[in-house]
Amino acid sequence: MIDPLWLMFIGMIVVLGGILALRLHAFLALILGALIVGSLTTSAALEKYANEKEMTVKETTALMESSVGERVARGFGRTCAKIGILIAMASIIGKFLLESGAAERIVRSLLKWLGEKRAPGAFLGSGFLLGMPVFFDTVFYLMIPLGKAMGIRVGRNYGLFIMAIVAGATMTHSLVPPTPGPLFVAGELSVNIGLMIIGGIVVGLFTVSAGYLYALWANRKWPIPVRDTADTSIADLRSMTEKDEATLPPFWLSILPIVLPVILIAGGTFFDSWVKTQSPIITTPWWRSIAVLIDNVGNPNVALTISAAIALVTFAWRNRDQKKNITAFLQNALSSGGLIILITSAGGAFGGILQQTGIGYRIQELATSYHIAVLPLAFCVTAIVRTAQGSATVAMITAVGILGGLAGTGQMGFHPLYLALVIGCGSKLIPWMNDSGFWVICKMSGMTEGETLKTCSTMMTLMGIVGLLVIMIFARLLPLV
Repeated sequence: MIDPLWLMFIGMIVVLGGILALRLHAFLALILGALIVGSLTTSAALEKYANEKEMTVKETTALMESSVGERVARGFGRTCAKIGILIAMASIIGKFLLESGAAERIVRSLLKWLGEKRAPGAFLGSGFLLGMPVFFDTVFYLMIPLGKAMGIRVGRNYGLFIMAIVAGATMTHSLVPPTPGPLFVAGELSVNIGLMIIGGIVVGLFTVSAGYLYALWANRKWPIPVRDTADTSIADLRSMTEKDEATLPPFWLSILPIVLPVILIAGGTFFDSWVKTQSPIITTPWWRSIAVLIDNVGNPNVALTISAAIALVTFAWRNRDQKKNITAFLQNALSSGGLIILITSAGGAFGGILQQTGIGYRIQELATSYHIAVLPLAFCVTAIVRTAQGSATVAMITAVGILGGLAGTGQMGFHPLYLALVIGCGSKLIPWMNDSGFWVICKMSGMTEGETLKTCSTMMTLMGIVGLLVIMIFARLLPLV
């Protein structure tokens, strides 16, 4: 049986070499990498993977009898089910925020209130706050039109705006509940949710500060221009910045498609947590109806669909003479979104195939073989899993499964909070082509793969390392035990 580490290495060569050296389309390189790694994965590895996932005998048999093409297709489909509707609706929101002038209204308001120098800080802070209740991808979808509009209006610093959004949203995604990763890790390590939120915010402030400093440096070294994308050209963006202010929608309506899904998703999450403590009340029919309604509108797919409708109606209301263009704009938005869905789903398929090689079990073996300090060990295990299969949430769940037993031994010398936080920081390393978030950033911003790697990917890696150092200092000076 080929060592899973070798299979991961082969997959990395195929994908990175295909995209960067052979100039293959990202979709083709990812599918090719998944097919090659899947073909080299043995039945024994698949059986071990099924046992790790606690599959039934029937599910295990079906997995082992599946062809490599079927396994790749299933991985593709699972990822598409998670992000397909979100990306499609986010593309519509972004297109109509730009076309209606809503993005321009928000940008002009920000510049009026904060000034150009504080605009990157506004993006950083907004991403940090929005990333707490909402998935990183969703935050980026909602804020990228503002980054484009701001980049065109001020004529520079577009890369800085993008990196500021990423720096803010990506850390709270892995450190602060109620996002699934930190919520699960806190539960497994018996860390109080309130304490996890406070600790995640404190550590997050240090990491985003480091990320922002790197973003300032990278923006000077590798200035990134606003480029044409499949749905919007630079000429279109420039014409939007020249609109008469009287033709722009009001600020409250402009910001509504961005704020509303955050409110609905966060409200649904917190309502679900609260309702679990109110079991006698929810037995009444009227209360169950309310709970079902909140659960439905709080679903990210529904929330973004509502926001897409608002963005479209805003355009139709403010641009009555351009109603005939709605169909064309929708087609452009969905064409752009469809390409991103293809690439991110292919990345999900590649990551899923890597998981089936048994890479998680192999890392667990290595973790028990090398006796190093608990916090660096947890950080390294999480980082290796993240790099191997692409998902930060999966990396956190895997790492806490490997190291969770340490929290109950009482031998660490510090509160399990620090172990939970260091797992979150480890999940920031190293985002590359098998991560759907990498492709969302790359394709929606118009950056090349190389630019994304040396700006956003490097910045996230740096933030994770800074987080480790900060947590180790806190664990030593303030052990909380």
